[in-house]
Amino acid sequence: MDDFITGISLGFFLSFMIGPVFFILIETSITKGFRAALAFDFGVVLADALFFAIAFFSSFRLINTIKDDPALFIFGGILMMTYGVISYVKLKRVQIDTLQLASPNLKRDYLNLFAKGFLLNFINVGVLGFWLAIIITLGPTMDMDTNRMFTFFAFTISAYFVTDIFKILLAKQLRKKLTPHNILKIKKISSVLLIIFGMVIMVKAFLPESGSNIKIPLTQQIEKK
Repeated sequence: MDDFITGISLGFFLSFMIGPVFFILIETSITKGFRAALAFDFGVVLADALFFAIAFFSSFRLINTIKDDPALFIFGGILMMTYGVISYVKLKRVQIDTLQLASPNLKRDYLNLFAKGFLLNFINVGVLGFWLAIIITLGPTMDMDTNRMFTFFAFTISAYFVTDIFKILLAKQLRKKLTPHNILKIKKISSVLLIIFGMVIMVKAFLPESGSNIKIPLTQQIEKK
């Protein structure tokens, strides 16, 4: 029951963390509809699951080193900024009259949205650091038991996903009020936000390591177990 309550609470909190995924999910729901946003969110969830598995099964000391590697922050930030810039430049060439609300109707479209969600979450190294911090903090209380840890993750990601569904449904209500001009404005804002978040990720590469004091003792204890 403790694992359930902790997992549900964490999942709800995660869903409202302000970041690139949060804004792009809302933008996708508004401009492309429910199923499109759902496909995007599935990709985000898969990236979280992959990061959690990597953090859990790999050497904690190795992951701790990787997650603070400035090169990864710079690389991830550049990728996110590049995507934002390309999206913005493409929108500058778009004629407002050609913009319309339309849901994807091809498997390829949904796969592209799925890949977009996965990559957008995966290039953010901070997500790996987050899951490692969760495992280091809560793992010892669960005796680093594989079943308990992955059950806890299932509770967390389920709460995250269900909360996202409500966010998608609420955002979808705005579709009826959107004009082509507003659609273009929303898409431009989401592109600019990607550029800003990319810059923030890059800046992290030049900041002093935070929380590095807690990683050695805890990881040593976990590895001994």
